[in-house]
Amino acid sequence: MTRTPGIASAILFACAITAAAQSDLRTAAAGLTSADPAVRAKAACDVREHGSEAAPVIPQLVTLLGDASPVDRGVCGEHTWRFGHVEDLTTPGEQAASALVAIGERSFEPLLAALKSPVWIARRNAAWGLGAIRDARAVEPLLRALGDENGAVRAEAAWALGATGDERAIAPLTRRLKDDDAHVRRQAAWALGVVAR
Repeated sequence: MTRTPGIASAILFACAITAAAQSDLRTAAAGLTSADPAVRAKAACDVREHGSEAAPVIPQLVTLLGDASPVDRGVCGEHTWRFGHVEDLTTPGEQAASALVAIGERSFEPLLAALKSPVWIARRNAAWGLGAIRDARAVEPLLRALGDENGAVRAEAAWALGATGDERAIAPLTRRLKDDDAHVRRQAAWALGVVAR
C-alpha cells in the first residue's frame, strides 16, 4: 500500500499533537503535588482541560479533593465555576473536583469512594462532583451524605441531589428544610424546587 505525502503528513501531525498533549498533561500533573496551593489549583485547572484524556491522573486528583487551601479564583482564569455566582476564592480541592467531572464516567467510582473520606472537605467536594456528573447511581450515597455530621457536606449533598433531579430525594430533602444549618436549608429548598418540577 502506498501512501500519498498528504496522508503521511496528516498522520505525523496527529502523532505530534498527541505527544504534545501527553506532555502537557504530565506537566500539569506534576503541579498537583506542589507546595504552593495556587500551583496545585492551577494544575487541576490545566488537567481539567484534557477532559477524558486525563484519566491517568484520577488518583492524584482524588487525593487533592481534601485540599482546602484558599487561592484566588483568577489563578484558573475564571470567576464563576462552582455555584453560578462570583466567588473570589477557590481551593485546589474544588478545582480537582471540577477536573474529575471533566474526565467523566471513569471518575464516578473514585468520587463515590471519596464521599466516605474522613476529611469533610473531601466529602463535600466529592458530593459536588457526583452531582455535577449527574449519574443516578449517586443518588443513594448522596442521600446518606444528607445525614453527614458536617453542614457543608449536607449542603453540597442537597445541591447534588437537586442536580441529579431524582424524585427519590424529595422526602429526605424536605426533612432537611428543618436542618440546623441555614445553608443546608437553602440548598434543600433549591433542590426541591428543581426535583419537584
